[in-house]
Amino acid sequence: MSTGGHVLIFSLTLFSLLFIVRMVRRNQLPSRYALLWLSIGVVIGFLAIFPRVLDRVSNWLGIAYAPGTFFLGAITMLFLIVVHFSWELARLDARTRLLAEELAILRADPPRDAPGVAPAEEDQPVDH
Repeated sequence: MSTGGHVLIFSLTLFSLLFIVRMVRRNQLPSRYALLWLSIGVVIGFLAIFPRVLDRVSNWLGIAYAPGTFFLGAITMLFLIVVHFSWELARLDARTRLLAEELAILRADPPRDAPGVAPAEEDQPVDH
């Protein structure tokens, strides 16, 4: 890749990193996800500045085409991120379902000792 291409990639990476920091400062992105994206941005920026590192890693792994190594790493990272988000979604779905069930139970059967709640008819003493 030409020097201009590396400068473009580095510039876009720097812009992305600044955008992520801005989102964190505005509380639009949790810091735990920001760390992930910032670390990915730093790696991409490092590879844009030192492109020979990717060539060496590719040779070490036995991959003849260096961009193929980059895409393999990118696809692996995206796969792991999707699996993590699927796990988070399933966990939040189960938690939401549990909270909805608990709320339905509380609305259907209010506590007997709550202020302003009259006792049910079956709880009142019967005069014979």
